[in-house]
Amino acid sequence: MAIRAQRRRVALALILTYANFAILLNSVGTVILQAMLSFGIAKTEAAILEAFKDLPIAIVSLAVAAILPRFGYRRAMIAGLCLVAAGALAMPLIPSFATTKLMFLLTGVAFALVKTSTYATIGLVTDDRRSHAALTNLIEGLFMVGVLGGYWLFAAFIDPADPSGTGWLDVYWILFAVALANMALLAASPFDERGAVDPASSGPIQDMRAMMALVARPAVFVFVFSAFLYVLIEQGVGTWLPTFNAEVLHLPTAMSVQAASLFAAALALGRLGAGGLVRVAGGLPVLLGCIAGILAVVLIVMPIAARSLPNPDMTWFNAPLATYAMPLIGLFLAPIYPTINSTILSSLPRERHAAMTGLIIVFSALGGTTGSLVTGRVFAALGGATAFQLVVVPALLLGLLLVLMHRMLGERRTAPAVRD
Repeated sequence: MAIRAQRRRVALALILTYANFAILLNSVGTVILQAMLSFGIAKTEAAILEAFKDLPIAIVSLAVAAILPRFGYRRAMIAGLCLVAAGALAMPLIPSFATTKLMFLLTGVAFALVKTSTYATIGLVTDDRRSHAALTNLIEGLFMVGVLGGYWLFAAFIDPADPSGTGWLDVYWILFAVALANMALLAASPFDERGAVDPASSGPIQDMRAMMALVARPAVFVFVFSAFLYVLIEQGVGTWLPTFNAEVLHLPTAMSVQAASLFAAALALGRLGAGGLVRVAGGLPVLLGCIAGILAVVLIVMPIAARSLPNPDMTWFNAPLATYAMPLIGLFLAPIYPTINSTILSSLPRERHAAMTGLIIVFSALGGTTGSLVTGRVFAALGGATAFQLVVVPALLLGLLLVLMHRMLGERRTAPAVRD
């Protein structure tokens, strides 16, 4: 009972720390919109914010994932929170686009430490694949609840009478305080990390080699490309949805940000309900159904969205139908990421979880940057409707890879386990 209670406290610390980053990371769409208004930044320049967030995630994950077990997961998460606290403090004190880029850079570095530590710790506090998948979906689901709350938090600081002002930067005082509170919670939580280090490892260099060796496994290679495509879709839609709402659906600025929270709400709902659905229907049928749902939403909703007209008296009651229909993509996207992550992690020994998580983060970060940059450039050149319609291409590719990965892992489960 004592061990179970300790594990619950650790899980709570992971959830709240992860939710802190949910607000910061997924504020990039709102910040892009506000940076264009407050700092006079063009779309193509504002799109670089995603790279300032995602490239540090990729680089730092690749550099430190294999050695984090020796450094300590709790120490790594506290260090990450210190970085985001510094970035949040700088935003209202030195308001500029350069500070915004610095804030996202620090957030990216910190998230590499926190996500690797979180996913690796899940393996330490769960005993089987079912509990691993359940906790993964819970953490990712509540991460999306944090994203949802973040949209409304930022919108509350946007002045409807002066959307181009800098008053929205005061939201970072709250985020600074939340980071400090999470540091205190982590410091007080009991972490048993004895199972994190591979007893056969001779040092960090061997750990890094083992991490690189994972990519050589065909199933892992297919998986990381699947993660890349998933995040490309999610970030491409999520990052540019506030701008899509403002320029294609012609919603007021604050309402555009608030309406984007429906995407996060759909993701949260889908992830929180994904565990039971997968257990009943099976992983592959659910995931392929999700791909079909994504395609249906894009192909049905986008032609309707493209016909939206400006309305100076826009409210929630007379907003275009696409305001509520477009975010449904999140409902179908939701189960994919945590399910494939849990599947690949639970197929590996626990001491490989940090290294595998590093690879997940690297390719997810690259997918997020690619999705945001491509969507932003297509948005600027051809319009938001066309940019969002192109989601069908990576969605179809992702469906093919999910089938391939299912077959590979199915074959592997019938073969003897192989340790690196």
